[in-house]
Amino acid sequence: MEQRHLGRTGLRVSRIGLGTLTWGRDTEEHDAADMLKAFWEAGGTLVDTADVYGDGAAEYLLGRLTDSLVPREDLVISTKAGSVPDPDRPADGSRGHLLAALDASLERLGTDHVDLWHIHCHDPATPLEETLQALDLAVSSGRARYAGVSNFCGWQLAKAATWQLAAPGVRTRLAGTQLEYSLLQRGVEREVLPAALDLGVGLLPSSPLGRGVLTGKYRGGVPSDSRGASEHMAPFVEPYLDDTASRIVDAVTTAADGLAVTPLQVALAWVRDRPGVTAPVVGARNARQLAAALSVEALSLPDEICRALDDVSAPVHRYPDHDWSTL
Repeated sequence: MEQRHLGRTGLRVSRIGLGTLTWGRDTEEHDAADMLKAFWEAGGTLVDTADVYGDGAAEYLLGRLTDSLVPREDLVISTKAGSVPDPDRPADGSRGHLLAALDASLERLGTDHVDLWHIHCHDPATPLEETLQALDLAVSSGRARYAGVSNFCGWQLAKAATWQLAAPGVRTRLAGTQLEYSLLQRGVEREVLPAALDLGVGLLPSSPLGRGVLTGKYRGGVPSDSRGASEHMAPFVEPYLDDTASRIVDAVTTAADGLAVTPLQVALAWVRDRPGVTAPVVGARNARQLAAALSVEALSLPDEICRALDDVSAPVHRYPDHDWSTL
């Protein structure tokens, strides 16, 4: 699998990442083991998790499989901290919480460091410089090799990345940012992606298949074995089952038929090769689904297909998102 640099850093990762959102909850150990081994054998390196995935079960499962199944040194392990299960305060970006969460993540993962550590979300109740200091301390102490943020909007990312760049050698530059990005969700193109490109931050798209909808499996209804039929995942999928999404899925399916490939391959290749994207993170449920995603490695979409998909899924850009003279 091709390797790419994450942002303006020396960290290289596989251009497809393996997500673990459902590990330890919907994905059992044998399926996780099959996926991790298949991913590694295909040349994949980037494995993404978070301390809240399965209430820590995803990290624990990944730690169990590392070394016993796949050499730790062959993986780029990315985890996140700062999201908390508190309806009154869903984010805790305080330095104390973040560093304690990182220590707990390392214990569950069974490693002395993570390769990439993200702040999971912006915490408006904590000064941003305090949150970012936790990244500096994590890197300077060796507990994290690189740092990033997740789910930051445009101004938040620009402020954070600029603050870190203001003291080179003292503060650690942001290597990456993780947000949802697909043909069904192109909101990052308004301000986040321009900021990331300008400041040298690599984008790691989550849900690159539109929460599974871009595979086309929902065109005839909700399959009984799909996430859309799952009680706790149905609300996650439902927003992408509207008429607008249906038109985009139809276009992806038409393109796939013309290229003799699958809708999954078309949708994943499109987001993988967008400007500023380093590696989409794929959250497969089993090795068969992962194999379908990994098969996209040899596919590059023709320019005319990309333009057609761009047109059918184009987000609305209005003042002042882009250069006012073009509006």
